[in-house]
Amino acid sequence: MTTDPERTTSAGSVEAARSENHQIRGGANPTPALHSIRIVPIQYAVTKRILIEHHYLHSMPAGTQINLGALVENRLLGVLTLGVGPTHAYRLVDGAAPNDCVTLTRLWLSDELPKNSESRVLGIALRSLRKATSFKFVLTYADPNAEHVGTIYQATNWIYIGESQAMPLLDFGDGIGRHTRSVAHDYGTHSLKHFEKHGMTVKKIPQAAKHRYVYFLNKSWRSRLNPEQLPYPKKDISQ
Repeated sequence: MTTDPERTTSAGSVEAARSENHQIRGGANPTPALHSIRIVPIQYAVTKRILIEHHYLHSMPAGTQINLGALVENRLLGVLTLGVGPTHAYRLVDGAAPNDCVTLTRLWLSDELPKNSESRVLGIALRSLRKATSFKFVLTYADPNAEHVGTIYQATNWIYIGESQAMPLLDFGDGIGRHTRSVAHDYGTHSLKHFEKHGMTVKKIPQAAKHRYVYFLNKSWRSRLNPEQLPYPKKDISQ
């Protein structure tokens, strides 16, 4: 039977984002086994709808190149997106070109999936990238504004390279923070003066610097990493 992700977008009870929050849900649907999870390409429109509804950022990242879905018995219970990251991020690795790297920009899984599903999904996706693409390494970021330190990346042996430069999000009055890259993609600019000139009130939302992680698909490139590998950050359990 051919899987049709367009018909399998009902994920039941979900959380805003599950990159670091493991729960097992009961109810009418039994908890699926880890080995039953499959990762397949899915349509852009399906990915966008899921992320806007369920991911804590409620947006589809600009520059998305790859959309992947986590399927269990033809039910779509998770999505991943990979694509263009910060403009000069490839320079983190000596001798790299822009097309040598890709950025994991979104990861959302339904809370119907069992503990350790994130590791399973990431592992399958990374193996697929290694086999089917020419990318040499993957970058990703953990958002401390959402109380994320990158636990899933630590569990799957990504390299921590410190914090990124803090960049504000833009709010168009609906309470949703949008990355400047996404705004520029949608409007052709992220200039506040431009929006003010056209009668639009846009506010900057200050953000904390994000934790940066890198994963080498080609292990021989590991020695080219410019930033020093640092100890993994930990959550502040006193709060």
